[in-house]
Amino acid sequence: MLGKRPGPETRRPKPGRTGAARACGATLLACSLAAPGAEYVDVPAGTITSALAGDADTTPTPVAAFALREMPVTQGEFLRFVAAHPEWRRDRVPGVFADAGYLRSWRSPVAFADDAEERAPVTDVSWFAAQAFCESEGSRLPTWLEWEYVAAADAERRDARNDPAWLARILGWYARPASDPLPEVGGAPNAYGVRDLHGVVWEWVDDFTALLVEGDSRTGNDPDKLKFCGAGAINLQDRDNYAVLMRIALLSSLNAADSTGSLGFRCARPQFTEAP
Repeated sequence: MLGKRPGPETRRPKPGRTGAARACGATLLACSLAAPGAEYVDVPAGTITSALAGDADTTPTPVAAFALREMPVTQGEFLRFVAAHPEWRRDRVPGVFADAGYLRSWRSPVAFADDAEERAPVTDVSWFAAQAFCESEGSRLPTWLEWEYVAAADAERRDARNDPAWLARILGWYARPASDPLPEVGGAPNAYGVRDLHGVVWEWVDDFTALLVEGDSRTGNDPDKLKFCGAGAINLQDRDNYAVLMRIALLSSLNAADSTGSLGFRCARPQFTEAP
């Protein structure tokens, strides 16, 4: 059964920074919050047309300016988080916050697998653990609209979703066998300067529980979760965008305590301007 999600008091983003150089120009506390080497990219405000048919109409939805982690959180970064917050070790975390698969690929509660790369994205993490990591560096998980807004960009265009060739490349990645080793983070940036939104791992979003407008797939006892993926397909406005369909299908089938070997995360935070 899904554990109670943290309330607004515990999930409110804390002050943070955008980029290492800006961070240390603010306060020592801000410098100490983010993981070593963590870089955030400022994303300008804009609009995105939601793919969810539950929305009242097709009017583009505004997205406020925010900052997004340039790359997914890595194995090394999450290992340092667990060392600093041992309550998130796999042998100590309560089952309501992480299922039996949490960090199962790690060699021990405090060491990732011998064949894993420190710069490979961390996977097998629950929504609760991902949110706790983000809060530890003064951030939060991005919303689904924020993530999709940035993920719509290719290397040159901020919205490439009408390009069949670009969509085909993304679907080609989704067809990759799940048993293949995960690549290191640090791929080519998109038009916003954000990397690895496609081709590395799926990613948690903050409001994943709101993606289906039909009955909630996470509270029933029916073991056939795939039927809810079908419901997600029916409720898409843009049914030709199968990549979005697959992301919604995956996330809407999960509980917050669930984890998979292909699901990682990155963090988001408000933009912060430098003091005059």
